[in-house]
Order: sequence, then C-alpha cells, then structure tokens
Amino acid sequence: MDGDCTRNITIGLLAHVDAGKTTFAEQILYHTGSIRQRGRVDHGDTFLDSHTIEKARGITVFSDQATFPIQGGSYTLLDTPGHIDFSSEMERALRVMDYGVIIVSAAEGIQGHTETVWRLLRAHHIPTFFFLNKTDREGAQPEQVIEALRQRFSTAICDISQQTGDTAETLAELDEQLMEVYCAGNLQTSLWQTKAQELVEEERLFPLFQGSALRDEGVDAFLKGVHALVQRQPMETDRPFCAEVYQVRHQPQGERLVYLKVLEGSLTAKEQVAYLSGGARAEGKVNSIYQCQGKKLVPLERALPGMLCAVAGLQEVRPGDLIGAKLGHAEYQSVPLLQTKVLFPPEIAPQTALKQFRQLAEEEPMLDVEWNELLQELHIKVMGTVQLEVLQELIQERFGLAVRFGPCEVLYQETIAAPVVGYGHFEPLRHYAEVHVRLEPGARGSGITFASECSLEVLDKTYQHLVQQHVFEKTHKGVLLGMPLTDVKIVLVNGRAHLKHTEGGDFREATYRAIRQGLEQAQSVVLEPVYAVTAEVEAEQIGRIMNELEQRHCKFSAPETAGERIRVQGSGPAACLMDYPTEFAAFTKGKGLLGLRFDGYQPCHNTAEVIERTGYDKTRDMENISSSVFCKKGAGFEVKWDKVPQMIHCK
Repeated sequence: MDGDCTRNITIGLLAHVDAGKTTFAEQILYHTGSIRQRGRVDHGDTFLDSHTIEKARGITVFSDQATFPIQGGSYTLLDTPGHIDFSSEMERALRVMDYGVIIVSAAEGIQGHTETVWRLLRAHHIPTFFFLNKTDREGAQPEQVIEALRQRFSTAICDISQQTGDTAETLAELDEQLMEVYCAGNLQTSLWQTKAQELVEEERLFPLFQGSALRDEGVDAFLKGVHALVQRQPMETDRPFCAEVYQVRHQPQGERLVYLKVLEGSLTAKEQVAYLSGGARAEGKVNSIYQCQGKKLVPLERALPGMLCAVAGLQEVRPGDLIGAKLGHAEYQSVPLLQTKVLFPPEIAPQTALKQFRQLAEEEPMLDVEWNELLQELHIKVMGTVQLEVLQELIQERFGLAVRFGPCEVLYQETIAAPVVGYGHFEPLRHYAEVHVRLEPGARGSGITFASECSLEVLDKTYQHLVQQHVFEKTHKGVLLGMPLTDVKIVLVNGRAHLKHTEGGDFREATYRAIRQGLEQAQSVVLEPVYAVTAEVEAEQIGRIMNELEQRHCKFSAPETAGERIRVQGSGPAACLMDYPTEFAAFTKGKGLLGLRFDGYQPCHNTAEVIERTGYDKTRDMENISSSVFCKKGAGFEVKWDKVPQMIHCK
C-alpha cells in the first residue's frame, strides 16, 4: 500500500461526431492547469487532436490522452473518436475507462452514434456521466433533449447541474435510505454524497451537467461534480503486475509502442512481462515506460495502479491482450461490415505493400489484412469510406506509398441449414490421419463452436485436442461465396491415427478437408449484416420515410409518438442502408434523427444476385480443399469429395 494515495482514475469522453467533445476536452485540461492555452478545432491547434490528419479533417481519429489533477486527485482524460468509422478505436479505449462521459449537443440532440456509445458503456458496465453541450446555440432545447435521453436511455439520468429540490427528490427515488432521509427533511451532505457515489458506481444514477464548452460555461461545475461523485480506491502496489493492452502505435522512427492500463501491481523499466503468443505463454522485456501528454511522451520510472502508459520493447502483444500475472485476450463488439481491394502501383512489390499494411493492422486489428495468393490481391476490412480516406492519407504519410482502393463490398458470411457429416482423410506416403465431423447449425451469432463425441478409445486425447485446435486456428470459408463460415457447431464423431506414420500436420489436413467435404454436401445459407434502424421525423414526413425503408427491404413496427415527432423502429440489410443517411438528412433538412446500429447477421435478402456478382469458384480455392488423399501401392492419390465416403477407413 502506498500510504494514503489513491489510484489514478481514467475518464473517457465519447460522443457522436461534432457534438463538441474535443472542445470540451480542451476546457478540462485548461481549467485543471494541464495546458496554458485553449486550442480550437477550427483553428487546428487543439492539444489532443494533434495528428495532421485530425487537424485537416477537424475530427478525432486516434484516441489520445492527458493527465490532469482535481483537488489532489489524479485523473487521465481519454479522448475517443466520434465518427462511426472509427468505433473500433473508440471501443478499445472504452475498455480501460473507469468512467465515461457522453457529450450530447443540445441543438442536435440524440444522434446515431450516441446510442451506440450508450450501449457499449452499458455492455462494459462503465459508470456514466452526461454533458449537455451547446446550450447557447440557437435552436438548443435542453429540456426536450434531457427528456429524450430519459425516455431512450434511462430514467436514472438526472440533471444535477442546478442542485435543486427536484434533484434531491430524484436521488431519493433511487434509494430507500435516501427516501427516508428525504421524507424526514434531513438532507445531510455527507450521506447524500456517499450514496450518490454508490448509485453512480452501481449504474443506478447517471448524472447530467449542462453548458457550452466553446463559451466555457458549465465546465467548472462539471469538474467539481465529477470529483465529488467518483469513488477513489486505495492504490495497492504489492499485488502481481497485470495490465490490459488497448493500443499499439509506431513512432516516426519505427519504434513500436504498446499502450496499456495497469490493473494491478506496478511496472518498472527492464522488467520481464508475460503474454500469450500463439496461445502459449511467452515473455518480453519492457525497455522503457512513458506517460502520454497528447503527442508528448514523458519518461516514467514506474507505472502504478490505474495508470495509462506506453511501453517500448514488447513486439508481439496486440490490442485486447491481458499481460502480466493474468493472461488472456478481450473480444470486441465493433465489427467491420465492408471489404475492399488495395490497389498499389505496379512498381511496388506485393510483399512491400503487404508488410506495410500488416504494420497498420497491428494498430487496427480489424483491418484483417489478407493476401489472396490465387488472385494476387491484397484485401482489407473497413468500417466505412471515411476510414478508407484516412488510411490512404496515413499510408502516404508514413510509407510514401500512393494507394487506391477498389469498390467496397459488404462482408457476407455463410452457414448451413441442416446437420451433415463431413469426412477428411490424409494419407500420402508415410503420413496418416482421418477425421469425421458433424456440422450442425448453431444459434445466430454463436460463431464456430466445437464438441467431441468421439471415444478416447477410438482416438487418443492428444489427437482430439489437435482436431479442436485446427478447427479454430483458421477462418473456414463457405462454398457459395468463399466468405467466412459462422454459426456452426463442429462435432468430432470419429477419427484414426497411425502408430508409425501420423505426423504433426496430418490432422490439420484431415480436419480442414473434413469440414470442407461436409460443406460440399450441406444446404448452405448466405448471411448478410443487418442494421437496427430508428428514424424520428415530423409527422408529415413519416409516410415517405416508411416507404423508403420498405423499398430498402426493411421490416419495422408501427410508428409511435415521440414528443412532437413520430418514431419508427425496425431492421434492414446493411447493403441497402449504407448510403441512406445522406438521403435522409437531405430530405429532413438535417432535423430528422436516423440511427443505424449493427444488429448481427440474418439470411440474405438477395442470395442469387450476390452469388452471381461475387463469382466465387470453389474448385479454384486451393486453400480450402474438399478432396482427400489416400494411399495405394506406396503412392498417394486424390479422391474427390463426393467419392470420399466410399473410401474412408473408419466406419
């Protein structure tokens, strides 16, 4: 225990783009003495949005941070991107926040990304504050926006910026003990503050403040209010070191920096740190530690509990990794919905372009860089066109490489409609493995799961573990589009090894071929990404909106009244809705609300058209082979998938 010191608290700022989040961050850092003068987004001189791309575009692209004090408490401010194309960057930062602050414009109200942010904060159980910004703007409607927040998000959103009797009554309604005190007319400050802290921590109270970041109104009250309502835990450094990695960046000179949050214990330079590499425990040496103040890196002797820091020396860890005493990897909810082809100049060797994009993928794993050997093409996955534009600028700036991108295509997936058994046999000379798997349709969103019904007397435990490992080590492709297989349970039902001839990779070949052979027989289904849709418009506009949504193959419930407007909710194919926000904004003159939120995958509405457009030829896909290899008279020979069941050894 370090005396009476408390852990550093990380506060993350989240918002729909243009809600004023970065301006609000400038005011916080200025009020707490962390910066000497306030920058402005339109002047391109803000402290946190320091990258040339951010300055040029006037939006946050990369999560940046800075520390600041409030009345002796130590805090880190984490500014996150507000554009939906960079929601994966936002979600990685969100995992290391102690508290979240949602910035909402009093003029624009709840916007599409606001709901996404709220859902992610609730999914990760992060106590949340609100700051209602731009209350000075013409057309601002603070009361209506607060009421909309309470209706759409939670009735526990409480405006405490005025500290009125209504505030005390609202708090009393959330806690029995407070209600007793309130009814007795005894509003003890210490009790109310302690209880309010508990309510915030338990996500039963979401305090809201009002003001104008640009005019420096309400910021000071927000800082005092947050400091009074957060719980400051003792800083215990005697536990084993554990941290979560949330970001990887490369310095201009090429140095790889790993950004992490210290969860327990402490870290000093030159220490050995454990992490997972290919599923196995490995260790790396931390050469140096830095505290980040915007783009400035300040050398740090020791990273303490709750701190965010950057370390140099760790080459294999990636965002989402737990390192130190606890090992693991976090899964994220944000998923890319588009795929595109990278078009690079002919004088650039494919290996060079591939290496550069793989470095970018260390920073943004969702790019999922893939080299198609058959087509000699480089493919990446993205969230949208703005991300592509930023990538193009980033590649030019960092590597001097001028690239273009092909048309964006929706990322489809494939599954099956009914159970089927697949067989894989691999027996070239001096090799042997046979695998039988049953493929079963899984619940929507379940991905790939594995189970074994094979007796250990039939196939040794070691080989069964190998089969399981090979099921998960690659992305299996469907036979209709060559898109990733999902929502399938793979059950090992039989298998055979040879005492003398089975080698390490034999079960890999047999497993891959068994899965593919099963897919050849199966009734395959194409899945497409869908959006949950929420539209709010004036009453006279709802007819056209419903007609447009129907034309875009959306299904929706009956319209409902939302204050003075009409709201309709439903879902529809992402492919039909991606360009709709622009058309919607033009028709409603920017006054309507359209929310599009990724809502999983459903059977495709135009399968035949998609198959024809994709033009996938499964017979040319040499990385996903459905045939098996048998041996006769000392020589291996190939057997096509439809003849394999007659040749298998295990019955």
